[in-house]
Amino acid sequence: MKVTIGIKALNEAAHIEASVRSALAAVAPLGGRVVLADSGSRDATTDIARPLDVRVVQLADPGDASCGAGAQLAYQYAEGEYFCLIDGDMTLVPGFLEAGLAYLEVHPDVAGVGGEVIERNLSTLEFQIRAAAVRDEAHRREGLVDRLDGGGIYRMAAIRQVGYFSDRNLGSFEEFELAARLDAAGWKLARIDVPAIEHSGHSGSSYPLLLRRLTSGQLSGAGQVLRSALGRRQLPFVLTRLKHVRAAMTIWAWWCACVACGVFAPLALPALLLGPCAFLVWRRGSLRLGIFSFCQWNLVAVGIIAGLLRSRVPPDRPVPAVELSPQSKP
Repeated sequence: MKVTIGIKALNEAAHIEASVRSALAAVAPLGGRVVLADSGSRDATTDIARPLDVRVVQLADPGDASCGAGAQLAYQYAEGEYFCLIDGDMTLVPGFLEAGLAYLEVHPDVAGVGGEVIERNLSTLEFQIRAAAVRDEAHRREGLVDRLDGGGIYRMAAIRQVGYFSDRNLGSFEEFELAARLDAAGWKLARIDVPAIEHSGHSGSSYPLLLRRLTSGQLSGAGQVLRSALGRRQLPFVLTRLKHVRAAMTIWAWWCACVACGVFAPLALPALLLGPCAFLVWRRGSLRLGIFSFCQWNLVAVGIIAGLLRSRVPPDRPVPAVELSPQSKP
């Protein structure tokens, strides 16, 4: 078997059929399988997927649900030389799998390869900011990169060397954390100039979605990544490459300055409070985007503290699961 495509999902009934069918079409000419790793969906996600030629597995305890646990669950059922991970609201663009595998075949020092991620839902402020930021992010460009945000194809031998695919504790940044371990082990990552994934993304009101990311633990992911790196070889990579940690340190210092200013120089407090928000309005070129970005970064700073304090399960411990629909052998 050449490749397994893993799809991690939670309540993705609106998108899961398109995601699964795109994965099945991608593996058909290559020899491979598709695994749907469900984190305890309460909608029809698994009911839609089970009649398809896909292996459906689900967390035994929905309380274990996280982005990291879903990705690791998919990997636990992977077979073959390569593993491709996508989300349940993503579809694979025809041709990417072949192009990515061809790249890996001729670059044995590369552990994983990604392509262009196309954002299809720009209805929320978060995704508007994300789409604009993509243009300035070095890891989104063609060539060697330091991470594969948004899914990619990984060499199974490299994953086995670093112990596990995804830290099951993480609410986000699971591919960044994997990249940190791969870098520490001497592996490279690359992005090719090929359309790879179309991402539908979450819809709905921007601020309720932001609060849901905080309460679900997604905004604690950077803190968990930092905690997992303490005392390990990947710590310098995390400290220098994860901008959320650096931004949180700046915000924590600003909080302290606001408290001190309120005590010792209250007349200067309004300017200190409004300054960061005004800067973000200018940088985003929009009042709405600037105010949302200000709220988002403050909640990220809160989330990182929560991530640093959150209890952890050993990341290499298998994720308990039940199998809902075994895929037949080819």
